[in-house]
Amino acid sequence: MNKISICAVFILSLAVQAAPRRIVVASGECKDAELSSQARAFHEALKARQDQEVMSPAAFSERLFPASSGSFEDLQRQLDAAQDQFYEARYAKAEQAINDVLKEISRLPVGDARWQLYANAQLLHALNYRSMNKVKESDAAFRNVLRLKPQHKLDPALYAPSFRQAFEKVRGELAKTRKVKLTVQSTLPASEVYLDGLKVGQTPVTLGVIAGTYDITVVKGSAASFPRQIHAQGPDTPVLVDLAFEGSVSASPFPCLASSDKADERTLSHAVRLGGALGVEEVIVMRLERPSSGPNWFAATVLNVEGGQKVREGGFKTQGLDAPPDALSALVDFVTTGKAPANLVVPNTNGNAPWVKQPSADAPAISTGPDFSAPHRLPEGSIATTAPAPQPHSGPASGLRVASYVALGAGAAALGGAGVVRLMAQKDLNDLEKRLNASGRINASDQEALGLRNSLASKGNLLTGLLVGSGAALTTGAVLFFMSPSNGPPPVTPGVSAGPGGASLSLSGSF
Repeated sequence: MNKISICAVFILSLAVQAAPRRIVVASGECKDAELSSQARAFHEALKARQDQEVMSPAAFSERLFPASSGSFEDLQRQLDAAQDQFYEARYAKAEQAINDVLKEISRLPVGDARWQLYANAQLLHALNYRSMNKVKESDAAFRNVLRLKPQHKLDPALYAPSFRQAFEKVRGELAKTRKVKLTVQSTLPASEVYLDGLKVGQTPVTLGVIAGTYDITVVKGSAASFPRQIHAQGPDTPVLVDLAFEGSVSASPFPCLASSDKADERTLSHAVRLGGALGVEEVIVMRLERPSSGPNWFAATVLNVEGGQKVREGGFKTQGLDAPPDALSALVDFVTTGKAPANLVVPNTNGNAPWVKQPSADAPAISTGPDFSAPHRLPEGSIATTAPAPQPHSGPASGLRVASYVALGAGAAALGGAGVVRLMAQKDLNDLEKRLNASGRINASDQEALGLRNSLASKGNLLTGLLVGSGAALTTGAVLFFMSPSNGPPPVTPGVSAGPGGASLSLSGSF
């Protein structure tokens, strides 16, 4: 074997052995000091291990909740300094300063104060650009104010007649411009909708807006959506925000998913979606279990993001804010390798861990339906999965056995739908790649390419919902099957596969 081959084998072995990208999140009462302290200690212990790639709390916060570097007062002072530069005819420096302020304004909490600061910055931009003979850019700054507040008035004491005349001209042009119907809905009813920081209504709301890009935030009480941009175009632009999910996520004092039942399927589904939004491969959900009697437990659930499966779960006894160092180290070993001293970490095997609530025989199956608004990556490659096959048995089927067949069948059907959506998305992706320019970007004027991009995003959201829903249904079906009496008919085994050549769905066995 020559040197090149040896190097190639070595590099390949490193790639195979590389640890997955992970994020550690707490689950439960997010302001619980004990939960945050122990979750942070686990994160630090995991990060200290060699070759472990773990997203930091700071990176988590920056991705989902980017905060301004200054307060409203700080940014107002920066805008005043930019205005001084304008009056001193230092137009280039004023332009840069205003752009810097606008970038930070977009990170401020939404509301009237943010909008007023934004409008003042845009009007100063317009003044500065006109002094630079950049009329087109000046009019664009006018439009950024008038497209959301067409009734906005300029103070005659602050602005010259020629400037006000130009402002009124743009107002008249926008009044004649065809509008895009923007419809915003939320999974939490009567949520407040903000565009560029300005409140425009409550969900469900339908607006006529000028085509373009807007910052949108949806808020209800303490729940706020992830900041995002929307591209209003075409005759209609529908937007659905899953505020029940996004509003449950917080970054302080430690990345957390708020939940009253810390181990329920909905929370785990939210954790998988969160991992998809952040681009990690595994999510480690940390929680404190406080039973009515006996010791408290600090438990970790490892979830695979792409497949939505639970990889492993384990925990140890704990008391107080600080976790026992040896038990914490053992839990890190268990999370990364699946092995740990039995006297320190208790693995959850078939729901038999001390912190797991044992379901009653007649408890209804837990199922989480697909959520089509999940922000997620579009998985690459084919999808192929088969539900676990139960052991053979004979006799009449019990009620639980029939319920397991229904759940397995629903999971298989959802996976079959995911395979079809994946193939449709691949076709859109192939068409889009043909329309990219030399730099690998979409031309702003290429409406067909923009449509393909939006179609891909929609299919990615749909695919995520189908995968999460199918995973929950298959898991529920398998659990119900093993819980049901052994005197039943032969097992039913659903199988689904999808790839570039097509998709197939099979369901074998008898009822």
